[in-house]
Amino acid sequence: MAQEDIKNHLKETHDRVFEHNRSWAAEQAKKDPEFFVKLSAGQTPEYLWIGCSDSRIPAEAITGLEPGEAFVHRNIANLVCNTDLNVMSVINYAVRHLQVKHIVVCGHYGCGGVKAAMTPKDLGLLNPWLRNIRDVYRLHQQELDAIKDEAARYDRLVELNVVEQCRNVIKTAAIQQSYEKNGFPIVHGWVFGFQDGLLKDLKVDHESMLHDIQKIYNLTDTA
Repeated sequence: MAQEDIKNHLKETHDRVFEHNRSWAAEQAKKDPEFFVKLSAGQTPEYLWIGCSDSRIPAEAITGLEPGEAFVHRNIANLVCNTDLNVMSVINYAVRHLQVKHIVVCGHYGCGGVKAAMTPKDLGLLNPWLRNIRDVYRLHQQELDAIKDEAARYDRLVELNVVEQCRNVIKTAAIQQSYEKNGFPIVHGWVFGFQDGLLKDLKVDHESMLHDIQKIYNLTDTA
């Protein structure tokens, strides 16, 4: 592609976003003249969504949630690391200030981050991030190594990674203290499939998981 063609393409893709934005704003105002008045008044989302940065998984689009209904955080392979101030800040704000009722950790089959973590290769800057997924593999190595089909093993690691990140969410003080006081939020683990566009609920048992981890990670005592 010639340089002039590249410039034209970049301008078209840039302009297209603003064209869509104007159309969307006009459509929302047409459906509900008070839409933007209510939107500007503040947010009271029911959900905190922790998902993968993959561009093919827009949280609102695949769930039907409207603007203002989901507080969203995304990173590579939907990880919840206690040393990541970004995700820790998001969880703390969503729970203590927005008082979300549900926290969803959503992974997806075909995750590039999980695939990279299964590769015995030095990936430079990605190494410390992907080590979190490799640690999940280590924790479940016996189960995963028993799966002979590589694609099935890959899918299962995606699921186990989501469950482990749910556990990491529940380990936080904000979750434990809010749940003890209010009975929420509830933590859920979901996986999105590109083949059918459907979400799979991994049936994470919030209360059971909380009970299991609190022998070591109990942070409900604020004294």
